[in-house]
Amino acid sequence: MDERLAALDVRLRELGGVLVAFSGGADSAFLLAAAVRALAAERVAAATAVSGSLPRRELADATAYAGSLGVRHLTPSTAEIERAGYRANAGDRCFFCKAELLDVLVPLAGSLGLPYVATGTNADDAVAGFRPGIQAAAERGAVTPLRDAGFTKAHVREASRRWGLRTWDKPAAACLSSRVAYGIAITPARLARVEAAETALRAALADAGVAVRDLRVRDLGDTASVEVDAAAVGEVSALPQVHAAVRGAGFSSSRVDPRGFRSGSMNEALLLESRAG
Repeated sequence: MDERLAALDVRLRELGGVLVAFSGGADSAFLLAAAVRALAAERVAAATAVSGSLPRRELADATAYAGSLGVRHLTPSTAEIERAGYRANAGDRCFFCKAELLDVLVPLAGSLGLPYVATGTNADDAVAGFRPGIQAAAERGAVTPLRDAGFTKAHVREASRRWGLRTWDKPAAACLSSRVAYGIAITPARLARVEAAETALRAALADAGVAVRDLRVRDLGDTASVEVDAAAVGEVSALPQVHAAVRGAGFSSSRVDPRGFRSGSMNEALLLESRAG
């Protein structure tokens, strides 16, 4: 770990200045903290893209975290929803999202006098198979200091814990579009419905005294699939208020996935299709 931290420090110093694409998740939060340690504060900034795909609670958390580090925090708007490839929501949706993000952040970094845009891509991401978002970012010159220094997700969490960062054990928090089944068009109304369902569901579970770490409402069209921690599936399934909360957000039906929460579970269908092909 000490060697990786040293390598990361060297890499960031080599870059000389970075605008961190800051989602608020564990990876980009750690990268931002590392950049502040390696570089003078004026050579670092954080940018959280604001659009219909960003849960509002994540924006508030990101703003608070950047403030705790004393870092400039910018919140530029992105318009990935205006890209036909993004709206189509095929397997390459993330390419169009990341392309929009970098097309906004690269000139923003230039205006701040920062030579690079850095993403929180880690060493696990680099070997995780088809990752169109990583490709789009690379094509636009984004740098990946965590991957360069060999940081996996586990390394990020351990180093964050050592440094006392509150994000060290933060659950994965993907964009709202990742909740929508591939092939179903992404629309502002659909994203708002997913966010409303998750907000209502969290409130219902809190009222029922059920604590969960991970929670997703997957949009399968008219039906919502609820994913929670595997250990809580039985308890959550038995609560009528769970389905009332989700349906109250606009879904006609709902079910609790018996397999529990799985990060990137929407990709399972893509893997089955590729194997069948």
